[in-house]
Amino acid sequence: MNRQWMILAIIVLIYLPVSIDATILHVAIPSLSTALSLSGTELLWVIDIYSLIMAGLILPMGALGDRIGFKRLMMIGATIFGIASLAAAFASTAYTLIAARAFLGLGAAMILPATLAGVRNTFLDEKQRNYALGVWGTIGGGGAAFGPLLGGFILEHFQWGAIFLINIPIIILVLILSAWVVPKQNIVIKQPLNLFQALILVTAILMMIYAIKTGIHQFDSIILFIFIIGFSLFTFFVRHQLASRTPMIDFSLFKHPVISVSIIMAMVAMIALVGFELLLSQELQFVYGYSPLEAGLFILPFMIAISIGGPFTSLLMNKYGLRPVATTGMLMCAVSFWGLAMTNFDTQHIQAWSWMVLMGISVEIALLSSTAAIMSAVPAHKATAAGAIEGMAYELGAGLGITIFGLMLSYFYTQAIILPENLAHDLGIIASASIGEAMRITPQLEPSLMQNLTNAASEAFTHSHSRVLSIAGIMFFILSLFVYFALPRNK
Repeated sequence: MNRQWMILAIIVLIYLPVSIDATILHVAIPSLSTALSLSGTELLWVIDIYSLIMAGLILPMGALGDRIGFKRLMMIGATIFGIASLAAAFASTAYTLIAARAFLGLGAAMILPATLAGVRNTFLDEKQRNYALGVWGTIGGGGAAFGPLLGGFILEHFQWGAIFLINIPIIILVLILSAWVVPKQNIVIKQPLNLFQALILVTAILMMIYAIKTGIHQFDSIILFIFIIGFSLFTFFVRHQLASRTPMIDFSLFKHPVISVSIIMAMVAMIALVGFELLLSQELQFVYGYSPLEAGLFILPFMIAISIGGPFTSLLMNKYGLRPVATTGMLMCAVSFWGLAMTNFDTQHIQAWSWMVLMGISVEIALLSSTAAIMSAVPAHKATAAGAIEGMAYELGAGLGITIFGLMLSYFYTQAIILPENLAHDLGIIASASIGEAMRITPQLEPSLMQNLTNAASEAFTHSHSRVLSIAGIMFFILSLFVYFALPRNK
């Protein structure tokens, strides 16, 4: 096999677990909640810490790759990813699993820019490079889309830790092949890392999200203080970037309306994709008793629609241009969310799958049109910076999707649940926090009380899920109007 294509095979192989790990835990929520006795807030951290860490570190890790070469960066990232996978697989507490997932995000933040740099440096012919990038993008999008299905299949036969253990043989194979096949690269010692700026950004994001998550259930002066500190750090970061000669994020790109609107579209589309998968997988398992594999199979039409929506979007973009296509995509998302909000997922399967297919195509329209618009609008010498910002927007959108959808669901669930009158007060507090915690305490109860609490939690969750989907529809409708008026009219 030609060395170029062997290198591409290695790049695709290491990129696959990175993309899968962003969504594979969605169907593992009931198993994780039971095994580690996770609270609702801990569960959100387990899932979204991966994307949040990755979003904050992806840009400086790309600069590090320029300094040490993509081969070294990929091998270091793969090693960290493999060790973190082992730690996650054998985690016995919520905090150890959250820490392991954070290190998975660090490894992924190294691997992602290394794979892109590997494609760019390996394929010098433009046609071959475009083909290689197409394969890379297909693996990334397909891995994230089919993560829940793979997770369901693994959980059908193994314990939840096996979800992380499947990464280990891939990591070992990649390290061996990389050392043997991938050549060394030239390095750029003067390339600025901006690592300290990245740490400020990550710290600011985590502090603000921690304050918001915790404040929903337990607001006090300490939580307010943490949020103020996080917001102050974020403000300092933005001001420093604007004044710096070598910024980590080129904020001047946001002055272009096409680029700024496209970044918003990419982020919101990822929020919709990840948030919807997360909530639906919980309802299917907690409320309707689906197995993890059955839940993954139920979501399959949504995954397929995202995977095949690319060529369809390209045709629309070429014929009608960005503004009408992007506006229509956002509007279709709004309609899909409203339709799903009025759907019973247990009995109206065809209706649910139809709305999911429409939403999958809509999300792909938003993602692909935003990418095409950015690459067309940005100057050639800033294409790499714009691409890096969009990649960060993708990961930040994934993390925020879990946070936003999870917090809305938690709030509405707490407000909606009607606890049985003879349930002990301390157990009532636990059951009111999340459906996972309610289901975890039901085995402690007598049969009649257990059934009453199960019914109350299920009804509250279904009601809350419908409310969240309705609000998401309203948000996308407002966004469609914003996109229509903010984007230029020319084709």
